[in-house]
Amino acid sequence: MPDAFAQVDSAARAAYVEHGVPMGLAVYKADGTKVFERMYGDFAPDRRVAIASASKLVAGVTLFRLIDEGYLSLDSTTAEVLGWTGTKGEITLRHLLSFTSGLEPENACTVQPGITLADCVDQIAQGDLLAPPGTRFDYGSTHLHVAARMAEVAVGAEWNAIYEQQLRLPLQLSPEFVYYSAPRQVIGANPINPLIAGGMRASMNDYANVLRFVYDKGRWQGAQLLAPGIFDQQTMEPYPNVIIGSTPSALNARYGLTAWLECATPATGCSTISSPGAFGFTPWLDRATGYYAILGMELDDLRADRGIGPLIQQTLKPLIVEAVTGH
Repeated sequence: MPDAFAQVDSAARAAYVEHGVPMGLAVYKADGTKVFERMYGDFAPDRRVAIASASKLVAGVTLFRLIDEGYLSLDSTTAEVLGWTGTKGEITLRHLLSFTSGLEPENACTVQPGITLADCVDQIAQGDLLAPPGTRFDYGSTHLHVAARMAEVAVGAEWNAIYEQQLRLPLQLSPEFVYYSAPRQVIGANPINPLIAGGMRASMNDYANVLRFVYDKGRWQGAQLLAPGIFDQQTMEPYPNVIIGSTPSALNARYGLTAWLECATPATGCSTISSPGAFGFTPWLDRATGYYAILGMELDDLRADRGIGPLIQQTLKPLIVEAVTGH
């Protein structure tokens, strides 16, 4: 282990001792070189776990590929694609990816494996809006369910098939790195109603490919798989004046396109973005410093400290910056 990462290792070990949750930490430089990896407890970099909301970033990048190929645009509306009417028909893909659609953020149908994604989105469409699109932020699962259904209609295929074609195969991801209906119970490996906002199982090694692809703004193994501009849009809050409704962020962070924005200037863009999950799995990248990292773990679903991943991440971030930059 490089001496530069001694403080990082010490802080990560202290977090492991404090919380008693097996975990791993991996740090990669901008060129993809892994400069630090350490496991605490019996965690392993190839252990596949339920990653909860870290699934959101993967869904976003899958949709970015469809935008790049012309199936959809950020301005595509639910009226155009799904036939929604009235104010609900004004909801755009941009609203859905930034959780500002005005929809109720949760609906029980998103975790029901016995119905189709289309049926669930029909149920979501029946609910009342909390606010006009673009005026209120509510973190939750319904937005990406609707976005995924827009993708299914635009492409004419089911979500996991779209994800496989657009991301899993090009990035050489594991066949097990897919969307489930109930990822903790490993139910529905090829479900008709995948949990888009939180249904993936992944290892740290699996997710590293996705994170590098995002860090490199759509470039993979020397090829530009989609235009980089949308990754710049991802780092900006599209509606800076939104009312904040439901949010899990204890850090008062703002949200871009399927990613938390970790800086003081979210309206104009952040160099650091993240996509942490409730069970602790926390990927993030810092383009200003020149690294990306993954904190891997899987908390018990019933633990009182769900969401500790971002808290540990905030402790580690300045230490990693110091280790990577030397100051």
